[in-house]
Amino acid sequence: MNWPLWSVLLACVLPIVCAGIAKSGTFGTPRSRGGYDNHDPRAWLSAQAGWRARANAAQANSFEALPLYIAGVFAALYRQADPVWVNSLCAAFIALRVAYIALYVGDRAGARSVVWVLGFACAAALFFVPRA
Repeated sequence: MNWPLWSVLLACVLPIVCAGIAKSGTFGTPRSRGGYDNHDPRAWLSAQAGWRARANAAQANSFEALPLYIAGVFAALYRQADPVWVNSLCAAFIALRVAYIALYVGDRAGARSVVWVLGFACAAALFFVPRA
C-alpha cells in the first residue's frame, strides 16, 4: 500500500485518538464520581468541560475533515497525479491534523484556526495536482 492510502488510514484513526484523549484518566473511576460512562458515552462526553470537551470537539472536527481528504486522495490517485506532490500534500495534511488536535486540546484557538485552514488547503489541493 502506498503512502497516500496509508495516510487515509491514519486520518481515519485520528478521531479515535481524540476520543481516547477525552476519556483518558477516567477509566476505573466509578461513574458516580465522574468516571467514564460506557453505558452512555455520548452523554458523558457532552457533559465534559475544559480540555476533555476540546478533545471531543477535535474528534468531531476530525470526522468532518475526512470526506474532503479521502475524496482528494482518491481523485489524485485516479488522475495519476504527480506522486511527489500527492505524497507531500498527504504528509502535510496528517502533520497539520496532528498539530490541530494538539492545539485544540491545548486551547490555542488562533493557531488552531490557521492550522485548520492549511490542512483544508492541502486536502483541496489534492484535486488540482497535475499529472506526473
